[in-house]
Amino acid sequence: MQIKRLISLMGIVCLSLSAYAQKKEFKFGKIALEEFNTKPFGQDSAAAAVKLFDVGECYFQYNDRTGFEYIFERHVRYKIVNKNAYDLADFQIPLYKSSTGNVREDLIRMEAATYNLEAEKIVTTKLGKESKFTEEFNKNYQIKKYTLGNVKEGAIIEYKYAIRSPFTFQLKGWSFQGNVPTLYTEYNVKIPEYLIYKPSFNGYYKIKQTKRETINAHYVAGLNSNAIYTQYVLENVPAMKSEPFITTMNDYITSIDFELMATNYPGDIYRNFTGTWPKIIGGLVEDENFGLFVKKNSVAKTLLPTIIKGETDTLKIANLIYNYVKSNVKWNENYSLYSSETNPKTILDKKTGSTADINLLMLMLLKEAKIDANPVLISTRSNGMHPGNPIISKFNSVILSANIGNKDIILDATDNDHFIGMTAYESLSHQGFYVDLKNKVGVWTTIEPTHRNEKIYNYNLTLDTENKLKGSMVQYYKGYGALSLRNRYRSNASETEFVKSLKKDKQGLEIDKYKINNLNDFDNLLSEELTVTIEDNVEEAGNLVYLNPLLYERTKENHFKHETRTFPVDFGYAMRETIRSTINFPAEYEIEKLPKGSAFKLPDNKGTFSIQFLTQDKVVLVTSIIEINKSVFSPEEYFDIKELFKIIVEKQAEQIVFKKKS
Repeated sequence: MQIKRLISLMGIVCLSLSAYAQKKEFKFGKIALEEFNTKPFGQDSAAAAVKLFDVGECYFQYNDRTGFEYIFERHVRYKIVNKNAYDLADFQIPLYKSSTGNVREDLIRMEAATYNLEAEKIVTTKLGKESKFTEEFNKNYQIKKYTLGNVKEGAIIEYKYAIRSPFTFQLKGWSFQGNVPTLYTEYNVKIPEYLIYKPSFNGYYKIKQTKRETINAHYVAGLNSNAIYTQYVLENVPAMKSEPFITTMNDYITSIDFELMATNYPGDIYRNFTGTWPKIIGGLVEDENFGLFVKKNSVAKTLLPTIIKGETDTLKIANLIYNYVKSNVKWNENYSLYSSETNPKTILDKKTGSTADINLLMLMLLKEAKIDANPVLISTRSNGMHPGNPIISKFNSVILSANIGNKDIILDATDNDHFIGMTAYESLSHQGFYVDLKNKVGVWTTIEPTHRNEKIYNYNLTLDTENKLKGSMVQYYKGYGALSLRNRYRSNASETEFVKSLKKDKQGLEIDKYKINNLNDFDNLLSEELTVTIEDNVEEAGNLVYLNPLLYERTKENHFKHETRTFPVDFGYAMRETIRSTINFPAEYEIEKLPKGSAFKLPDNKGTFSIQFLTQDKVVLVTSIIEINKSVFSPEEYFDIKELFKIIVEKQAEQIVFKKKS
């Protein structure tokens, strides 16, 4: 037994020192006994699983019919520590295909298995045929889904697969970090000398380039060729923990991507595709689904007079065009950098389109009206932050910028509830690349929102001796607060359904009357008027009565729980929330305890919180105001924003204590 324990301990030590890094190859199904003893390490000691290794390779083949294609191979192995990691046994492989389906990626190899240690012997459970599924996710993706069986605490699972892809403009990238700690991860890329790719690095940890050498490669019979072989390695990588208020976790996961920059084939000229911004801009200007799409203005010449009807004020003309596009083309919920059609009239006839279809159509009309407007290329929040290098594939959508009255104004007609100066929350990626189509130049520009998320809640309630609250709730919304309410209201089948949704998760709330004001009037304040009865929100203990006057709108939880944070806090926009609660209490009650007011302010006025408690006669007035005055806080400012919300949660939780007169 002592010998076995010694071997076991030696195995743990070896693995903690990344024994995998010493191996020259990783063989599927070849499991060492000591791997079953692997434990999570460092700050992830409580993790539910450990990724033992994750090794990938990308290399090229030549197809006489279609040209170069690449093979992407991945081999990954996990140690399951407890049942919270059982979902790792369910995995999927997305396969990309063209919109027509004629060109697609193919899964050419796949094997997977579960291993359990029973009586010092390894028992293998291979992937069964009944555990394989194929889903046609959308017109561009087919997904292969797999479920491994016999997964238990202490098991090891692994899978290995290979994909053939003709889409060589972008190679498969590699993530060196995941949601469990990783002992060892490696990516090997072998690129033909004729293809020049631009790597793009991302994340907090520095990736080690352990090899870069020229090797012999054979692509065409009888022709000797070379390839550039590069190896990237990272060891003992902590798990990536999800945090609130971010764009996408992919912005901060340590990873690498590749985009084709140029080709240099024998007997051909050096062809630069996206290597520089001038090259990218020139390509956009001449693209039939971008610059040339905007130039096809015959439909604009016909439509414009009926849209503007003789109006001469530039801002009013822009508004008329903006409202026309919003009303006549509905967003199909697809983000795109290029229009789906080459003729704007087709988009109008279909009455639906992507972000590019809608906003480039609007651009065509604005230019016909002689308004100075141009496209702004963006990467949406879920698509991830653009690295800033001249890489066209990192953009996935387009909005507009118009100069009206010497002011640059953002335009995005993809939502009927947008107004001039507003873009969708998903498009609030803080910067975009402005393209001057006429002069063929571009520049990075801010797309910080000029509108805040603003909400004002006014409660006027009367507390009776049965501890019920009755009265009114009047709520006002501006900017992104108004957009959110309009979207929620319209997503319900009827007002009755919407009112029912308002009561969800609000204990004891009964809405006797409901009215929404200025739903379709963007020039006036959006508001809700509610007549309510509230039960089960007052606690009674002996002759004492406890009430939280902020009721449903108080901040109940501080979302910033970690001690430190290595990436920004991104709210998307600034915000202001005001709660004014007027509580009329019965003559039979008197105030036993009234919380003290307080105020808290971040450095440079980046955020503030104040709360006041006042009483006069039989009325208590409570006012709580939260202001977040910028959209993004750096990791260095994390402690400040965490402390602000800690105080908000604590102070808004305080209760008024009434005492019943004897």
